[in-house]
Amino acid sequence: MKEEKLLAVLRLQKCKAIGDILAKKLIVNIGDVEQVFKEKLAILSKINGIGSHVLKNLFDTKNIQLAEKELKYIQDKKIAFSYFLEDDYPSNLHNCIDSPILLFKDGDLDFSNNKIISIVGTRNVSSYGRSFCNDLIKELVQYNPIIVSGFAYGVDICAHKAAIDNNLQTIAVLAHGFEQIYPKVHKKYIHQVNENGGFLTEFWSEEKPLRENFLKRNRIVAGISKATIIIESAEKGGSLVTADIANSYNRDVFAVPGRTTDLYSRGCNNLIKNNKAHLLNSAFDIVKMLNWDIQEKPKPIQKQLFVELNENEQKIYNLLHDKGVQLLDVISLECNIPIFQLSSILLKMELKGVVKPLQGKMFEIA
Repeated sequence: MKEEKLLAVLRLQKCKAIGDILAKKLIVNIGDVEQVFKEKLAILSKINGIGSHVLKNLFDTKNIQLAEKELKYIQDKKIAFSYFLEDDYPSNLHNCIDSPILLFKDGDLDFSNNKIISIVGTRNVSSYGRSFCNDLIKELVQYNPIIVSGFAYGVDICAHKAAIDNNLQTIAVLAHGFEQIYPKVHKKYIHQVNENGGFLTEFWSEEKPLRENFLKRNRIVAGISKATIIIESAEKGGSLVTADIANSYNRDVFAVPGRTTDLYSRGCNNLIKNNKAHLLNSAFDIVKMLNWDIQEKPKPIQKQLFVELNENEQKIYNLLHDKGVQLLDVISLECNIPIFQLSSILLKMELKGVVKPLQGKMFEIA
């Protein structure tokens, strides 16, 4: 990515009045992140969600200075990053409309393996929970999954260590920038994690581990994975938030049941009771539910279409052919077609027999 473009992305990311959803809407409607800051105010104000307060913050000169400082840090430290419209962005996050527009990476991360699971739970993990986590990961080794967690006390660090012990890639999603480490006692694990995967964060270098950052971190943990596993949890806690987010993304959630008298089994038991999670007894439940026991077949040769597609239709077809089922919002972002135009195009493609609509604003090749 060119320096000017990265600076524009950082500048947009720094705008407090603009979240990831609105940032993506701006980029899609304007067509290019650099052009966002060159566009006329009259055109920007026509975009839904862009009011006077947002525009004032968008062009705040303080954001330029902060973005330039962070850009220098990225260049000096040679920080790797992934932009949401580029190929190296984690594919599972592409389907999450509120995923970060920019992620910072440290280590040797490889997202080509799509067998990604998140393992989270209480910081007060019991000996039973620790043993279950270790056994679970050991049983999954033959499927070579990537283990994601939040580098926190308890279940999180147990999952990272078990992955490392079994030579599996592990990804630690941080709630702060790379110039911080939380908890500090886990500093001793940084090298091991980097050797067996690495770290991922949306936060700038000096961002501290504030309370609200952990909630934002949880959506990445849930979104980057095919499934989220809750080992142990009290009736309230961050891992239950992660489970709720995973459910909102239509991802599988698993919970380990426990005795009704155990404080840190109540959250898991409630998830199962309320049909918010599959009951997890062993690795077999994950393998079966995620179809890991089915050998992958070679991709079929693309069928010849006997209909003519215009430029936009061809872009949509290519996306669905290459990446499979996609959300309407994701198609809009990937193909750079505004939603109001996209709906009409998809309807025409459906009538041509090229695409098929699914529940939840999802589409696939017919």
